[in-house]
Amino acid sequence: MPEINVTPLGAGQDVGRSCILVSIGGKNIMLDCGMHMGYNDDRRFPDFSYITQNGRLTDFLDCVIISHFHLDHCGALPYMSEMVGYDGPIYMTHPTKAICPILLEDFRKITVDKKGETNFFTSQMIKDCMKKVVPLNLHQTVQVDDELEIKAYYAGHVLGAAMVHIKVGSESVVYTGDYNMTPDRHLGAAWIDKCRPDILISESTYATTIRDSKRCRERDFLKKVHETIERGGKVLIPVFALGRAQELCILLETFWERMNLKAPIYFSTGLTEKANHYYKLFITWTNQKIRKTFVQRNMFEFKHIKAFDRSYADNPGPMVVFATPGMLHAGQSLQIFKKWAGNEKNMVIMPGYCVQGTIGHKILNGQRKLEMEGRATLDVKLQVEYMSFSAHADAKGIMQLIRMAEPRNMLLVHGEAVKMEFLKGKIEQEFSIDCYMPANGETATVTTNPSVPVDISLNLLKREMALGGPLPDPKKPRTMHGTLIMKENSLKLVSSEQALKELGLNEHQLRFTCRVQLQDPHSDPDTLHRIYTHLKSVLKGYTIQHLPDGTVMVESIVIKVSSSAEDTNAKVLLLSWSYQDEDLGSFLSTLLKKGLPSGLC
Repeated sequence: MPEINVTPLGAGQDVGRSCILVSIGGKNIMLDCGMHMGYNDDRRFPDFSYITQNGRLTDFLDCVIISHFHLDHCGALPYMSEMVGYDGPIYMTHPTKAICPILLEDFRKITVDKKGETNFFTSQMIKDCMKKVVPLNLHQTVQVDDELEIKAYYAGHVLGAAMVHIKVGSESVVYTGDYNMTPDRHLGAAWIDKCRPDILISESTYATTIRDSKRCRERDFLKKVHETIERGGKVLIPVFALGRAQELCILLETFWERMNLKAPIYFSTGLTEKANHYYKLFITWTNQKIRKTFVQRNMFEFKHIKAFDRSYADNPGPMVVFATPGMLHAGQSLQIFKKWAGNEKNMVIMPGYCVQGTIGHKILNGQRKLEMEGRATLDVKLQVEYMSFSAHADAKGIMQLIRMAEPRNMLLVHGEAVKMEFLKGKIEQEFSIDCYMPANGETATVTTNPSVPVDISLNLLKREMALGGPLPDPKKPRTMHGTLIMKENSLKLVSSEQALKELGLNEHQLRFTCRVQLQDPHSDPDTLHRIYTHLKSVLKGYTIQHLPDGTVMVESIVIKVSSSAEDTNAKVLLLSWSYQDEDLGSFLSTLLKKGLPSGLC
């Protein structure tokens, strides 16, 4: 039986460094190529030696697909393509193609220019890598080669995020990347066809969470920010440049306008302008409300939110600062955090998931003394709040997607092992399908039952309808009698007459004959009449005839009676039928072996 193999090189029972290898129908596909924010050594990149110990990856991969621009999904791309070596196609949506190189360059600057790390990709490598990108449009089927096709679906999450349906012959896999089943202030909800893939590979970041109402969370967030500002404190909100940042900016902008607040709100320099540019450029990827009002007012041009300069961090008085990156593992957000951490009036609000090993993860787990670079310790006195504005599907959303796509098997990635285990049990119980959760380097193998598509001739369909049977139900299988012809790798079911004509063959009648022993004291003609009467009472709705030549016919089935020479009570029944009536012929032979009822005349 054919098999699909799925091996996570990253994000197997872990969040970060998403990189999934899929082998399907003889094709090898890499889904995402991310980096881990919790490591500063070789562990930050996926282990590509799993694919090949030496040599380039081009010979082993048919294509690479990137779901969205977050660095834990695309951060290792230039390393993989330019340093390890891959020259094949890299597929991503238009917004991802536009934003991905900017975030990669920002991260390179932090890692190489500021931290002085070596063994990292260069600016030129990012440019060379992006030359290999083939842009995807939503709902457009793209032929990677003669057998492999891919199709992108809207995933919500961030601008340009996509789920991908991968198909080779009749086998298929859907990879969700990160997705959100709830629409928000600037993006719509994820959506996919009822495509019934062999495997649905889904993220499971919030596998055990069912989030409360978004309105309550927003109210709570605004209350916390407002209280801190009122007491003269500063609020740091670490975010990634695009995504939650825009969501929370729209929220604060509206609140500041309504409450007529004067405290300044700042956003990391440069990134707001770039973000606004891309949101205008890819307005079709936002939600309906923003698209409708875009002509009168661009929601991404903020009156109260200004560009941040690093000197502002030392200014007295209250302020709100959105700074990147989102997990406090480097960059401007970490610099501001160090300055503000010692004052209990201040607050840091973590609006999304933090990977283990990052400062964000440590403070959310209650750590109040942090060991920084150069063995210096930092006392954390400011207030730490976690409010999930993360655009990932929660447990309810994951179940909703399963109902939408109706997969035959489920595979969980991008989550914590204990939480995955819980969700796995829920999925298997509710949907009665197998659910897998391989760790990094482990392979999950799923056996598939490929269906073979067959075209049916119009004449055959018309003939079936003319026979007066019930109208075909698309959800139920239906038996069709015909001749299967294979021409140029495609199969067609036609009537036997059409097959003979197309193939230039003569027709031969094939009939089955069966002998049935029967004890009956009557004469042969009387026995035949008794058989005729018995069949009339049993087979309602069938054409049954008693013919003058001493036979009984049921549809195409002929029944004759003859007596044994030694014993006149022992009758031999000869039954003969064509292959079309094989089921009825078998039924009649079984029925007559049981003998005739005694009351028949």
